[in-house]
Amino acid sequence: MTLDRDQLRDFARRYTDAWCSRDPAKVAEHYAPGGSLTINGGEPAVGRAAVTEAARSFMTAFPDLQVLMDDVVVRDGGGEYHWTLDGTNTGPGGTGHKVRIRGYEEWTIGDDGLVAESQGHYDQAEYDRQVEHGVDESG
Repeated sequence: MTLDRDQLRDFARRYTDAWCSRDPAKVAEHYAPGGSLTINGGEPAVGRAAVTEAARSFMTAFPDLQVLMDDVVVRDGGGEYHWTLDGTNTGPGGTGHKVRIRGYEEWTIGDDGLVAESQGHYDQAEYDRQVEHGVDESG
């Protein structure tokens, strides 16, 4: 299914709100029942229960998690959702450091208007550095 820019932007706003809700099941509701989320080429989280757990891992690591929608780009059959994750790694075993990382998801939207497949991308090395040492606010 191809959504127009306004439809995709509205969907992305709701998705952003779901991430900021601290309720991982709300993130998963944006995925088709058999939809998948793959982060940086890793093992896909397939199905809403698995997507819920993937979202929960970030929400647990960053209890003050905020996701900002930076841009939405319409593509045939879906789009790209560009975001910024902002939070402090104070979850269990956390470092206490502030993290601010940008990334994007390549979405394939199914006929039901939900995410059938999401390929998420962000700079893993920079994320790991920030978790360990904190975001560099000087630049």
